[in-house]
Amino acid sequence: MNSSVANSSVTNTTATASVVPTSVFGSFRYAFSTLSRLRMEVFGGIAVSLALIPETIAFSVLAGVDPAVGLYTSVIMALAIAFTGGRPAMITAAAGAVALVSAPLVKAHGVEYLIAAALLAGVIQIVLSALGVAKLMRFITMPVMRGFVNALGILIFTAQLEHVVDKPWMVFVLLAIGIALMFVVPRFLRAIPAPLIVVIVVTITALATGWRVPTVGEMGELPHSLPHINVPSVPLSWQSFGIIAPYAVAMAIVGLVESLLTAQLVDEITETPSSKTHEACGLGLANIAGGIFGGMGGCAMIGQTMIGVQDSGARTRLSTLVAGLTLLVLLLLFNDAVGAIPMIALVAVMMVVAVRTVNWRSVNPLHIKRAPWPETVVMLVTVIPTLATHNLAVGVVLGSVVAAMLNRGRGYAQQEQ
Repeated sequence: MNSSVANSSVTNTTATASVVPTSVFGSFRYAFSTLSRLRMEVFGGIAVSLALIPETIAFSVLAGVDPAVGLYTSVIMALAIAFTGGRPAMITAAAGAVALVSAPLVKAHGVEYLIAAALLAGVIQIVLSALGVAKLMRFITMPVMRGFVNALGILIFTAQLEHVVDKPWMVFVLLAIGIALMFVVPRFLRAIPAPLIVVIVVTITALATGWRVPTVGEMGELPHSLPHINVPSVPLSWQSFGIIAPYAVAMAIVGLVESLLTAQLVDEITETPSSKTHEACGLGLANIAGGIFGGMGGCAMIGQTMIGVQDSGARTRLSTLVAGLTLLVLLLLFNDAVGAIPMIALVAVMMVVAVRTVNWRSVNPLHIKRAPWPETVVMLVTVIPTLATHNLAVGVVLGSVVAAMLNRGRGYAQQEQ
């Protein structure tokens, strides 16, 4: 799907669908099949856990809740989806799309209503999975998928710009080091994922030079204790249900769209199939698990999933489990060390992930000139609304509608170039 993905050294490690099992037992067994495979899964999970921290904190702020809520949501959902999901190696956590639609609820009624909405969203997702919502994926054509990944890459990249604008010169030196390592490390060292090397080297460089640069700890206070069961203090009444239900439906739909599209993207990258119905149900169970522990709700984290799958070579449920466990350990035992990581180290990783996510062939002028014009129109209709709303679900829905209209009105037959 993406030329940079298809040609990457990590993707060359991809096994065929007949070799990489997706069942819970089979996936974990495959993770331990060889030492090199185990190393990829473990290090990939560690790299993902580090990348989760700053974005989860940022999404917590976006939703209007304490950073601890988002961080523990990510821990619980990652642990749950490792066993309940249908797409191995995919990471689910507190996500920006869900935070965006739930923020008005928190502002108007408080965090307890958000927790209740997350629980109800999980139930809705399970019901929708039973009704066959995953079958709707067949309506998402290749131009829509290209628009999805292109918009995603742009959103991931632009989200990092706030960490480099009006910052001291040392930040740009560390950024250059991080980006260079992301490209150089895979050429000479495949045993350890490049994102993990970047975090370590940039952190050591900043500490050794004494450069004062923004750190993860400055994003918000990190939690120090284990998450606990938290039953939301919401009155059991139709009035409360009327407040919660619209937000729960929005959270459920946005979460499903992003998760199923991410699963489809990982399928393309790894050349392995996955059960979208299983993934939809697993997401619902993960949201319920997160809600039980006072979580804010979430869905697939596309950028972090790309770090695990594309940059680290992870292919199994073990990497997702390791990500959740590592995040928990980091928050409980290495709170200060995590807080000392320069934000620019993670920014460097995410910028490279963003560049690799874009399907550059689809925006090549020569390809656009040769391709049927409806393909380009559908891609743009997917990209532009997504960038305008910062909501991937909006772009995908509009792109799919336009694709269907073009197919029906002009007899346009989708063909893969």
